[in-house]
Amino acid sequence: MPFVIIFISIILTLFNCQNFTSEEPKQKNAELLIATQIFLDMSYAMSTQEKAKLQIGYLPDQSPGSENDLKELIQLGNKLFRDINLSANRIQACITCHPLDGRLAGMDRQSTSRGTFGQLGKRNTPTILNIGFSSILFWDGRRTSLYEQAIDPFVNPLEMSLPSETELVTRIQNDQSYQSHFTNLFPNNPTVDLHKVRLALSAFERSLVSKSRFDDFVKGDLLLLSKQELDGLNLFLEVGCNSCHSGYNFGGNGFAKIVSESLYNPNDFGKYEVSGDTNDRFVFKVPSLRNVFLTGPYFHDGSVSSLREAIIRMNSYNQNRNLDNSEIESLIAFLKTLSDRTKSN
Repeated sequence: MPFVIIFISIILTLFNCQNFTSEEPKQKNAELLIATQIFLDMSYAMSTQEKAKLQIGYLPDQSPGSENDLKELIQLGNKLFRDINLSANRIQACITCHPLDGRLAGMDRQSTSRGTFGQLGKRNTPTILNIGFSSILFWDGRRTSLYEQAIDPFVNPLEMSLPSETELVTRIQNDQSYQSHFTNLFPNNPTVDLHKVRLALSAFERSLVSKSRFDDFVKGDLLLLSKQELDGLNLFLEVGCNSCHSGYNFGGNGFAKIVSESLYNPNDFGKYEVSGDTNDRFVFKVPSLRNVFLTGPYFHDGSVSSLREAIIRMNSYNQNRNLDNSEIESLIAFLKTLSDRTKSN
C-alpha cells in the first residue's frame, strides 16, 4: 500500500509540472494513459504477489535438516551419487537417471528409466531437485526421509541391481579414492558403513535447492513476471490447483486418489502395494510442480508427453471449471516461472 501512495503522488506531480503546460493535449493524454496503464499493471502485480505470498510462499534457501550438513559431507554424497562403479554393470550411477549438470533438471525425461541391464522401470523418474522439501518419497510413499531412501536405488533390481547392501559397502571400501573422505569426516571411526553412506547421500540431496523467477517475484521483484504469467498464477489459485499442489514446494507432501484410466496406468495400484489397505488403491504422491516444464513426460507412468495435455487431463478430472485455450497457455506460462533460473525454459 505505501508503494501505491508513492506511485500516485509521482503521477500527480508529473502531470502538474510546469514543463507540461506547453505540450499539445493529445501528447499529454497519451502520456497520462501510459502512466495510468503502468499504475494498473503495478497494482495487478502487487495484488497477485500478495496472494502468492499468503497462499503459497517462497522456497527457503535451505531444505530442512541441511543446516548441519558439512560441505565435505555434501561433497562425499556428490561423489557417491556420480559413481558408476556402484552399479552392477559399473556403467550407471544415480546421476544417470537424475542428471543435474548444465541445464538438466534432475530427471532423464524418459517415460520410465531403464536399469543396469536394460530392464524397464515401473514408474516415471521424478526430478531430484528440491527433494529435501518433500516428506513423501517415491510415487507410492514407501519412504518418508532421504536417509531411509538413500540405499534403495543401489539394490533395486530394476535400477542399479547390486545383489546386496554389503556389496555396496564393499565396493566403496575397495576404492582408495574414498579413503580420505571417510577419514576426514569420521576421524574417530573412518570405516565405511551404510549409516555414513546414507548421511552423505541425504546431505547431497538436501543441497539440491533450485531458485526460480516465481520466488524472486514473491520476495519483492514486482516487474519480473509478465501479464500472462500473472494471469496464470491467479488462475492457478482460482481453480484450486494449489489444493493438491500446495505450499511453497507446490506439492510433494501429500497423496491423491486417481481413478481415471485416462490419467494413469490402471494396473498400478500405487500406495496400496505398500500399505495393503484397499482404501489406498490408485493413491499416489502428489508431485511437486517446481521445474515441471523441464521434467516431462508426466504422471507416474510417464504416459503424457506434453504439459498442455497433462493440464487438460487434470482439469477435466479434478478442477472446478473447464479452462479454455488462452487460460491453459497462461497456466503454462506461469508454470515455467517455477523452473530453476539456471535451467532452460
